Amino acid sequence: MLRDFYYLMRMDKPIGSLLLLWPTMWALWLAARGTPNPLILFVFLCGVFLMRSAGCIVNDIFDRNIDGDVARTRERPIAAGRVSVKQAAMLAAGLGLCAFVLVLFCNLLTIKLAIVGALLAVAYPLMKRITHLPQLGLGVAFSWGVPMAFAAVTGAVSSAAWVLFVTSAIWPVIYDTMYAMADREDDIKIGVKSTAILFGNHDIFIIAVLQAIFIFMLGMIGLIFQLRDIYFVCLFIVAAMFVYQLYMIKKREPGRCFQAFLHNNWVGLAIFVGIVLHYSG
Repeated sequence: MLRDFYYLMRMDKPIGSLLLLWPTMWALWLAARGTPNPLILFVFLCGVFLMRSAGCIVNDIFDRNIDGDVARTRERPIAAGRVSVKQAAMLAAGLGLCAFVLVLFCNLLTIKLAIVGALLAVAYPLMKRITHLPQLGLGVAFSWGVPMAFAAVTGAVSSAAWVLFVTSAIWPVIYDTMYAMADREDDIKIGVKSTAILFGNHDIFIIAVLQAIFIFMLGMIGLIFQLRDIYFVCLFIVAAMFVYQLYMIKKREPGRCFQAFLHNNWVGLAIFVGIVLHYSG
């Protein structure tokens, strides 16, 4: 049972936690001007991993009747019948409660934003049933740590923080579309919607456009926060990474599309390094 809980929480696949973590770290460092409070940093680090695990469980509960029809997901604990819906729901509730206890160490605004974030985490898995833009929902959910971080550090969410939020929300649309390209044939068969299906043969072109917009917006962030040249050097590296990702997905091979998705962890790290180097210089 513990082994099944381990897989249910995606502990064997930390990429989701890392992709959720990076925008939060960008925001914490920018809001704190490079010196985040250790307690707040601890709260957000733990909160990211707890909420990502809880979100994965909620997703698997909602998808329990369709995961069995997809080769990549048919062995998930709930779909395979090794964990009951009740057991999974109790685990998700426990993880969510732990995350809520942690956020109580922050101010009231952060707590209010955390409640909104929890609702976004629950709503996201349902979006693939009602819209071809679930990746946009993921973008909002995965970027909600940005206003929370600014609220925790400064007690307010500035206009600059919202610009960073919008910028961060573009990134999951990029990488999750690559992820969806790997599942496109299975998703079409079972009726699950995604941007990969919506974009069709224009998927690579639209991803490239979104990558360009993301880089441009990151450049605007650099100007707004008056970051030094080293940050923009890191953005150049990110642009090169995006070109490499486009190369990986050019033939739309599922395995290569999934590799391109995984590669985005390095994108998040490169941006974070640029921010950290600015403040440590």
